[in-house]
Amino acid sequence: MPAKNNLFPGLAAALLLAACGADNQGPPPPPEVSVVTLRPRAVEITDQLPGRTTAFKVAEVRPQVTGIVQKRLFSEGTEVKAGDQLFQIDSGSYRAALSSAQAALSRAEAQAVTAKLLAERYEPLIAANAVSKQENDEAIAARARADADVASARAAVDAARINVVYTQVLSPINGRIGRTLVTEGALVTSGQQAPLATIQQLDPIYVDIAQSSTEMLRLQRQLSNGELVKDANNQAEVSLTLEDGSVYPERGRLKVSEASVDPSTGSVVLRAVFPNPRRELLPGMFVRAQLAQGTRSAALMVPQRGVSHNPRGEATVLIVDPEEKVAERVVTADRAINGEWLITAGLAAGDRVIVDGLQKAKPGSPVKAVPAAEELAAREKDGAALHATTDREVAKR
Repeated sequence: MPAKNNLFPGLAAALLLAACGADNQGPPPPPEVSVVTLRPRAVEITDQLPGRTTAFKVAEVRPQVTGIVQKRLFSEGTEVKAGDQLFQIDSGSYRAALSSAQAALSRAEAQAVTAKLLAERYEPLIAANAVSKQENDEAIAARARADADVASARAAVDAARINVVYTQVLSPINGRIGRTLVTEGALVTSGQQAPLATIQQLDPIYVDIAQSSTEMLRLQRQLSNGELVKDANNQAEVSLTLEDGSVYPERGRLKVSEASVDPSTGSVVLRAVFPNPRRELLPGMFVRAQLAQGTRSAALMVPQRGVSHNPRGEATVLIVDPEEKVAERVVTADRAINGEWLITAGLAAGDRVIVDGLQKAKPGSPVKAVPAAEELAAREKDGAALHATTDREVAKR
């Protein structure tokens, strides 16, 4: 029994020592968070908008005379040039009509010669009263009728010759010709509704982009108040992302903007022109266009991982205030650009935004702020620029 009682004083002493040791350690250090210090910088503002490709030129080839197709002189899906013959329509009847018209012209010219000689013969005779005035008038009128018959016959020859030419169906433009809808032996008619083939010029190629009228008005206001600045030639550059997610290597230029808003969609169609030397873009393809709208000269950018949303759906960030404590700010995140949010309200230059360690940062609690990777990279870039400027000044001296 005495041995058992001796255990209690030793246990009490151990607990007392442990409590004293805990008191000697003091409060835990504040958690460490990574921050970026906001610095205004120039940022190019781009919009990603849906678009469709459209052929630069389209020609639906239709016959201008009626007849039987004798030959097809092209391969489907190949490139053709303006003036290349595509089809040959039977020209026999049209050549016969041309020969008949030429004969009628010869006959009219012969009659015109006769009428001319008669009128010239009557001129000296009328002065000597050798012929009556009526006979002279009839000779003059016959000469005029003969000249008119010649002109009419010559026009008929021209029309017949044009019909012979139209039996050779030619390409009106340069481009790629698609599948044909007729074969040799088919009867085609002048001005028929169905085309013989369709030719599309694919280099360059149009991209029609739909932009909401609301966004267009907002951009116009930003340009007018100086928030955005256009480039020198005032012609926006456009890049494309294709349906499979790949980036189209060529860049285009915005050329045309519709003068009216489509009432069914509330959008305005913008048209850009792209080089298409490898024929990668085909008419009707869906693309995503990145349209450069202008440059914001003093933009505040926050990495996307530093922005969250509260239960009301508002964008929020956590900052480190001058007292090294966490504070929450409600901000306006205008758009995402290359992994960063463009902040247009709620923050100011010099604010330190927490981007890493958010789970350890509670509003009102103290923290230890250390530069994030983006912050270190920015400082290194600024230091390199400062050294370069100093070197140039020294070289000038």
